[in-house]
Amino acid sequence: MSVDKGIFRRRQRQAEVFDYHTGEPSPTPWKSDEQIDRYVPTHCCYCGVQCGMYLKVARGKVVGVEPRADFPLNHGMLCPKGSTAYQTVNHPDRLTHPLMRRHGKESPLERASWDEVLDTIATRFRALQDQYGKDTVSIYSGSSMSNEKCYLMGKFARVAVGTRHTDYNGRLCMSSATGANERSLGIDRAANPISDMLHADCIFVIGANVGECFPIVTSYLWQARDKGCKLIVADPRQTPIARTADIFLPLRSGTDSALLNGMLHVIIKEGLIDEDFIRERTTGWEETKALVEQYPPERVARVCGLKPEAIIEAARMYGRAKAALIYTARGLEHQSKGVDNGVTAANLALATGNFGRPGAGYGTLTGQGNGQGGREMGQKASQLPGCREVDNPEDRAYISSVWGIDEKDLPHSGYPATLMIPAMLRQEIRACFMICSNPMVSLPDQHTVERALRGLDLFVVTDFFLSETAELADIVLPGTTWAEDEGTITSLEGRVIKYNKAVEPPGEARRDWEIVCDLARRLGKGQYFDFHSPRDIFNELRLCTRGAKSDYWGITYEKIDAQNGVFWPCPDLDHPGTPRLYEQRFGFPDGKARFHPITYVPPAEEPDEEYPLVLTTGRVIYHYLSGNQTRRVPFLKAQAPYPWVEMHEQMAQRLGVIDGDWVTVRSRRGELTAPALVVRSIRPDTLFIPYHYGHTQAVNQLTNPVLEPMMKIPEYKVCAVSATRAAQKPDWANDEDTQALLEAGRKRHELPSAQARANPVLR
Repeated sequence: MSVDKGIFRRRQRQAEVFDYHTGEPSPTPWKSDEQIDRYVPTHCCYCGVQCGMYLKVARGKVVGVEPRADFPLNHGMLCPKGSTAYQTVNHPDRLTHPLMRRHGKESPLERASWDEVLDTIATRFRALQDQYGKDTVSIYSGSSMSNEKCYLMGKFARVAVGTRHTDYNGRLCMSSATGANERSLGIDRAANPISDMLHADCIFVIGANVGECFPIVTSYLWQARDKGCKLIVADPRQTPIARTADIFLPLRSGTDSALLNGMLHVIIKEGLIDEDFIRERTTGWEETKALVEQYPPERVARVCGLKPEAIIEAARMYGRAKAALIYTARGLEHQSKGVDNGVTAANLALATGNFGRPGAGYGTLTGQGNGQGGREMGQKASQLPGCREVDNPEDRAYISSVWGIDEKDLPHSGYPATLMIPAMLRQEIRACFMICSNPMVSLPDQHTVERALRGLDLFVVTDFFLSETAELADIVLPGTTWAEDEGTITSLEGRVIKYNKAVEPPGEARRDWEIVCDLARRLGKGQYFDFHSPRDIFNELRLCTRGAKSDYWGITYEKIDAQNGVFWPCPDLDHPGTPRLYEQRFGFPDGKARFHPITYVPPAEEPDEEYPLVLTTGRVIYHYLSGNQTRRVPFLKAQAPYPWVEMHEQMAQRLGVIDGDWVTVRSRRGELTAPALVVRSIRPDTLFIPYHYGHTQAVNQLTNPVLEPMMKIPEYKVCAVSATRAAQKPDWANDEDTQALLEAGRKRHELPSAQARANPVLR
């Protein structure tokens, strides 16, 4: 969608002093930067790129941001979210004191003291565990928080609470990538720094809307293109980068592995494989080679809805490149065969020897701020810190020794987040402590999710806004934003960087790690949580990861500051870090990567007579994940205030719909009504709806909760739906503010629709 330029015109009508991000009068007349007390170096709180920025502090408040030109990834650039990130810190919706329902589920949330809420949680946890067992309590955390907090949540679950049921919202994000990386390469991290794009002869992007989800990474694509790099994009939608690609492959949603097998088939037939690399550095090739014999371009074209010639051309372009990169994201991973899709991408890179060199590799673009670090720190159901395995005897013994506990008291693996919901419905799980997650927007089949959360005996949420999920909680604890604490984050490159504290938390809000340590003390486990700062936690984290795959032992806060970030693994203090993996060895004991033959399997739910269309979901540039933060920022909300139904003009004509008409989309699980955005930049058999919205605007009322068998990630990117012109507007469209936004939105739709009509690529 295009920018609402009206917000800039409105600024001109404001008083002399106004806020350039909100269009509203500024509460303080800033005349010059001389009034700024401090510039605090830190990083953006949103996606995995983690752009460097300064927080501008005046009189104890964060009043703005400036991009950091010295940080080697963003070089002084910020996207719309980063430019306005500071506005969440002092937002009037901030939670500033604990809330509690004192008289049952139907009573209102009322202000309470910290002692009251923490004592209540500890007492109720103990009572439930005494009656139903340790595992009746679950911990559900997230990856938009620091490594220190992610580490602490895993330790809190296993040591303080004693439950095996701990997991995080990365289950819904990067878990397919994790499974593929571990199966094929042995290490769960992108193989290359982003700067390697500048050394590539070909970049193949599949299932990644780089331009909107990772705007700053896009600048590297353009620089690579300026140097002659070829670009291939595979996506059901003609995303911004697809419009400039040398080859655009508008494949059917859910057919990624068929396409990748077909490309490998062509590469083998045309002698473009790297036989020396395959022989010396891999295993399993012959089985994979035999399997892809079954995927000639003609068959793959029928499966994917493409032309055979396009598949052949793409395979040649990739296979002939001296150095080629593959990048994937949620489009490829949010599927019931997401791990298989990632493995087939790795197969393609391995077969052509594209690892361990500048411009050669395979990477997964991380959507959550700490999506990389969050999946290394031990908060996952099957994992201990350092990507150690909770059921591995050696790993259990080592972590138990660091924590000072008896190994027999260390719980084994438990339910992933997506299986916690049915366990709640069965009353196998009766209590949940949740932090940094909003499953009432992010999980599929949300009516079932709501029943599960409402049915808990005790539901506790820690957040800095009252999210759609926190609205259901029995107790709400006010936490902190990234500006109010320090800690480390691991970017999508595997670069460990550092947030720096800029201001104190508002009101009675407390730092998340302090809340957790206080609760651990009330549960009788305070001796294991004697931390006085994030640095204390990080030093224990370093020790826990020592010698593991994601080794942080050689990383310190001081080293991060000195080097502008340190890439793991970093096994000792003299080690500079590892920007590029697999230069000599892969992450298996024999040092060799693994080919795996992958048979294409269709999505779990395909179109039929009743539900003839495919629905796919995704992000837009103006919002982040569930939108709990970005929907509160005036500029961002003004650009994308509500969901829409993106459809091809052929489908619109069949439905009798024009741009801006209300459309109702139905699946076997629910329905959603939103305005139509009529374009030519999407397959005619496919609809797209962004997922950043809650309540009746949530697209995950429709999505399929079927899970990928290995990693248990839902199939967000493919489900069968029907679409009709709506009989009436939804209730949310009838208030005055929404009416104004809808009118502005209708005008904004005109530009992208006109552009799309002028581009017949998907006609």
